[in-house]
Amino acid sequence: MRPDLADARLADRVFAPHYALPVRRTLAFPAPLVDGTAPVAALEPGEAFDVLDVTGGRAWGIAVAHGLVGYVDAAALEAAT
Repeated sequence: MRPDLADARLADRVFAPHYALPVRRTLAFPAPLVDGTAPVAALEPGEAFDVLDVTGGRAWGIAVAHGLVGYVDAAALEAAT
């Protein structure tokens, strides 16, 4: 959850000004998952990432296998197969 946006699946548990339904994507190439400015995980090709927002070339969402929330380079994502 960000202060301005939360996963719609959390609507019954948290309040946010806006909710988004996640869109499943897959990592096409390795990319760091960043929380603010610090990397928190290294994502590998084929890993699932649930996108909740894309702004300025960065996608914010959930690294499914890790259960971590953060930003990845939107160019690293492709449609889930």
